[in-house]
Amino acid sequence: MAAVLEDTSMAARPELTGMERLGLRVSAMINSPLAQLGRRVLIHRLYTDSDQDWEAIMELLAETDGLDMTFCDDGSVILQWDAPTNDDRVIEREVDLDLVRHEEEEAPF
Repeated sequence: MAAVLEDTSMAARPELTGMERLGLRVSAMINSPLAQLGRRVLIHRLYTDSDQDWEAIMELLAETDGLDMTFCDDGSVILQWDAPTNDDRVIEREVDLDLVRHEEEEAPF
């Protein structure tokens, strides 16, 4: 019974396009902890990536502010970026003033 449920759920999902698969792979590489720590990542092209999909993703990356792209001889691309500054960060948050006042009081122990 469980196998039947698994098969029907797989059939209900639409298959990803090549562009979507490439975008997810590039996104995962950029968001990896090691890449985030060094603010640098090597994006490699797979033989399954079409020219059209690769060029579209490279164009999207090229349009991104603060991102430096270095094209390597083997077709891979090195992406580098600077750490975000306080001007880049947008934090919107409502503050409960009663809670802030309560936190400022010293603990009774």
